[in-house]
Amino acid sequence: MSLKEFGNIIDFQEKISFIKDFFLEFYNGEIDFFNSPIKYFRTRAEFSFYHDNHKIYYAMFDPKTKKKIIIDNIDFPDKKICDFMPILLEKIETNINLKEKLFGVEFLATKHELSTTLLYHKNIETINQDLANLSSKLNCNLIARSKNKKLVFNHENLKQSLLIGDKEIFYEFNNDCFIQPNTFINEKMISWVKESLAFEVKKDLLELYCGYGNFTLALADDFSKILATEISKNNIHFALKNCELNDVKNIYFVRLSSEELSQALKKERDFFRLRQFNLDDFHFSHVLVDPPRAGLDKSVIDLIKQYDNIIYISCNPISLKENLKVLNQTHKITKMAIFDQFANTPHLECATLLTKS
Repeated sequence: MSLKEFGNIIDFQEKISFIKDFFLEFYNGEIDFFNSPIKYFRTRAEFSFYHDNHKIYYAMFDPKTKKKIIIDNIDFPDKKICDFMPILLEKIETNINLKEKLFGVEFLATKHELSTTLLYHKNIETINQDLANLSSKLNCNLIARSKNKKLVFNHENLKQSLLIGDKEIFYEFNNDCFIQPNTFINEKMISWVKESLAFEVKKDLLELYCGYGNFTLALADDFSKILATEISKNNIHFALKNCELNDVKNIYFVRLSSEELSQALKKERDFFRLRQFNLDDFHFSHVLVDPPRAGLDKSVIDLIKQYDNIIYISCNPISLKENLKVLNQTHKITKMAIFDQFANTPHLECATLLTKS
């Protein structure tokens, strides 16, 4: 099956067959598969608005024709989002100030809360009171954005909890953080990583692209120490906060790019941000990476292949395969799993555990 053909696959069993063939040159062992609920699974949802005279509708873009499609009943976002969408639309439609030049909306849901962001092509400060009234009447966490402006009503930070094994882990983040889009699958991914490492000899963990600590907090019990890096100030802020929420003392978050981290580990350059750490105190037995869709660049691959064990979480099988062509020269896949983040779409999340040959 070609990549072009894979782009049309939405059936889970067909996805499994494709992945087995796609990675056969690197791994022919058992692959663990985790499928998503087919309804109410997506924690983040974004929609456009279609204006027709005095009416307003939610809309999405057709990826093939690029035309807007009016949507009514949908069931892939989180249930809180689905329930709130018609209520929000009704209120906006009756207020000309709220409706005028409104072009988009973003929803973000956790197990406990919901945040709504309205996007405008006008100065949102002119409708500050209308937005405040809307948030009050609907008792919702509301954010409004326009060019270079942002207004927050109620609060924008959301609380989340994940059940990993028999332990509940607590998180806080906001709309500007990268959030795993499927809470059910996220719990499965973290659990799979922990279970895969259960019988391994573990010392310290090095984590790149740590975000707000999604994997990091859950793995704190499995390692002596963790050094976790991320380039976003916002993510680091919440990562540190999440350590406090969970009373975790053995994670060290630092804002560094992968290139800067490599320079620091090689002692090529000193960083003020590392003044509190002695890198010689870390003995990394494992490294975890969860990169963007483009995968890892050469500098990151050169860095991580120094370590005996690599945990690679990938949202793009294509870039993962490209990276494996290099990593396979020094490491072999010992475990692999596939997670169906977006039911009824071609998208998949992959997880691999690699051990130095």
